[in-house]
Amino acid sequence: MKKLTARTFVAATLGLALAAGAQAQEKLTYMTNWYAQAEHGGFYQAVATGIYKKYGLDVTIKMGGPQVNILQLMAAGQTDCIMGSSDLQMMVARSGGLPVVTLAAVFQKDPQVLIAHEEIKSFEDMKGKTILIAPSARQGYWLWLKSKYGFQDAQTRPYTFNIQPFVADKNTVQQGYLTSEPFAVQKAGVKANTFLFADHGWPTYATTISCMEDTVKNRSKAMAAFVRGTMEGWKSYLADPAPANVLIKKDNPNMSDEQLAYSVAKLKEMGIVTGGGASKNGIGSMDIDRVRKNHAFLLDNKLVDAGKLGPTTAYNFDYIKDLKVMP
Repeated sequence: MKKLTARTFVAATLGLALAAGAQAQEKLTYMTNWYAQAEHGGFYQAVATGIYKKYGLDVTIKMGGPQVNILQLMAAGQTDCIMGSSDLQMMVARSGGLPVVTLAAVFQKDPQVLIAHEEIKSFEDMKGKTILIAPSARQGYWLWLKSKYGFQDAQTRPYTFNIQPFVADKNTVQQGYLTSEPFAVQKAGVKANTFLFADHGWPTYATTISCMEDTVKNRSKAMAAFVRGTMEGWKSYLADPAPANVLIKKDNPNMSDEQLAYSVAKLKEMGIVTGGGASKNGIGSMDIDRVRKNHAFLLDNKLVDAGKLGPTTAYNFDYIKDLKVMP
């Protein structure tokens, strides 16, 4: 018999997963990149509504956090797959020797933003201002901002995930997530403007499903089921987030209903999940040309070794080619 193509194999294994759904559930662990929040909603929704179980999976979601190195934990076998903050992060890890592969990207737009006081109307107005960024940004979007807008390293100070320095100083700009920090700033009574990198040319994907290459090779059926179940979970979450929000608040008791509602509204308003390629190819889709553009950015900034990482080495597109979970 002729060998099945990769795409046919994925479809066939997914069919087997469906058939097995009523039988024993295969355990799979997924670790997020932060404390439970609306930005993780589709994963929790697929647990809460039984979508993963429908595809034969018993999925456990583990929270990450500011002191948690999820890449190391995955390499040590503590989780099967992880939520990459961006596909660039996964490419850098792959170039560094970790055989990680990305199967899908939930966020078509990276929600990374800069937040400035109301008198700042553009990125250009931020020249000379103090900009608070996390250390990891220096090997990512900060290089892009410097190249595009002429920012200087001398402007930066560490961002400690506390908005008080920003609130206290009108000459300060800070990083944030579209769905999170702007809400906290608003609650503090500060009038501010938010600048979404993705609307100004920052091309990265975010909220990835990234796994070790051996996991993908040895558990193709489970990977196919997990990717499909996740995207169906996101479609369901954006329609009615209530089931997932119960689990999110259970994992993260500090999460408020008001914050959850704000975050979901922003995800919808800005097309974070449903915009870009998702509108044509379905939730979770990735475009090869865009991936190559991201790879070129890393090469230009000497963040990866061309000899160790080809443009698509850190990706496997088989799991999203024919997925078509349409918004």
